[in-house]
Amino acid sequence: MELDINNLRKICIPENIEITMHAARRLEQRGISINDIIHCIIHGEIIEQYPTDYPYPSCLILGISVNDKLIHTVIGSNQSQLWIITAYYPDINKWSEDFRVRKED
Repeated sequence: MELDINNLRKICIPENIEITMHAARRLEQRGISINDIIHCIIHGEIIEQYPTDYPYPSCLILGISVNDKLIHTVIGSNQSQLWIITAYYPDINKWSEDFRVRKED
């Protein structure tokens, strides 16, 4: 099942967001806050879908952090909770100019 950005926005409140310890450490290393992730989901767009991910479908969202930097966030969802898998500032060497399409290796 593919995720829908409007449904994700409806459940995008701190009480519904889970972050693993690994993801939390990586976000801290990258200087990305939960507010950046929420801002990304609320104002962003899904650019890749991973409908067969386990235990829940996930997707890659391109959005903007609270300080107007482009950000990628990968989240999984069961339609009532959001799991933050990772978030990062995309690298122009790995993505197209608009950061929507991966470059070939």
